[in-house]
Amino acid sequence: MTVSDPLLRSAAPVSTVNSLGFAKPPAQTRVVVAMSGGVDSSVVAAMLAAQGYDVIGVTLQLYDHGAALAKKGACCAGQDIHDARRVAERIGFPHYVLDYENKFRESVIEEFADAYLAGATPVPCIRCNERVKFRDLLETARDLDADCMATGHYIRRLEGPHGAELHMAADPNRDQSYFLFSTTQEQLDFLRFPLGGLASKAETRALAARYGLAVADKPDSQDICFVPNGNYASVIEKLRPGAADPGEIVDMDGNVLGTHRGVIHYTIGQRRGLGIGGLGDPLYVVRLEPETRRVVVGPKEALATKIVPVTEVNWLGDEPFTGEIAISARIRSTRPPRPAILRGTGDRRAEIELLAPEEGVSPGQACVFYATDSTRVLGGGWIAHRRGG
Repeated sequence: MTVSDPLLRSAAPVSTVNSLGFAKPPAQTRVVVAMSGGVDSSVVAAMLAAQGYDVIGVTLQLYDHGAALAKKGACCAGQDIHDARRVAERIGFPHYVLDYENKFRESVIEEFADAYLAGATPVPCIRCNERVKFRDLLETARDLDADCMATGHYIRRLEGPHGAELHMAADPNRDQSYFLFSTTQEQLDFLRFPLGGLASKAETRALAARYGLAVADKPDSQDICFVPNGNYASVIEKLRPGAADPGEIVDMDGNVLGTHRGVIHYTIGQRRGLGIGGLGDPLYVVRLEPETRRVVVGPKEALATKIVPVTEVNWLGDEPFTGEIAISARIRSTRPPRPAILRGTGDRRAEIELLAPEEGVSPGQACVFYATDSTRVLGGGWIAHRRGG
């Protein structure tokens, strides 16, 4: 199938380096494309095939919605696999489905449940990228003698003076750098992100339509894949029976204001749904104490935080991870990066000092580091606990 591709004009001549950075023709360059069944990864596969690359599509069966939600016939994962297979058949490249359900449960779902039980607010999409897609699937790509692996993520891989660098996507509304901070340098050398330079999602859908893909108008997924209705607590209760034990809602002095139906139903910064109205000024969840089954509430100013300890730091900067480093820090995927100081405090541990306090800093969320003068991602870590400042 021959398709005129608007991205071809940016490719280097085959006599030097191809569009994926290899000094050989596309036909001699094997690319494994991680295909989720959505429009983004489908366009990546079709685009690279149109450019003449030796494309192999791989889809991971990670979960069964029917098992996760205890509903018969709710397996959306099956439809996604079907959609990926249809794209491969239309364009004409090999496509494989790998059963990673056990790996996904062990590496992602179990930790998700345990983190919630410990009073944290986890981000399982990051763990999935880190432990499944960019670890296990990447090794599968190497086993298939691939030169690289491509995904549909909106993030850019740019060559810098010291090697490959990770940068935010050209479209800030689609940027997924928060979810990919734990990508290691070795993984980055092998990965490619063809959509990172597009100006908007509309361009992706236009390309899907040009390639004649049935998924061109497929809606984006909005929820965590194994929690499709957004009800985290119901999934956790099924995974951990008895997890929703009731307890007390207390103020910051320990005074009992009411009762709750389980710590897993609450997150840091939550205001609505506390069931303790009529107390005057609004109250927010400022801390969760799963050991005592207490939800601690307080005024909005009690949420303000300047010092953020992080663990499991992944550092992608050129300079050694020592001393004080001026960065921009993002503490939630929905918030912009803010000026901060990064201080290493031990093996893969650091302390982030936010120059202006942030509200709702939650254990279990990621804190992602960016360069202050560019779009470069310098790494990140996991927020360990919260201290006021």
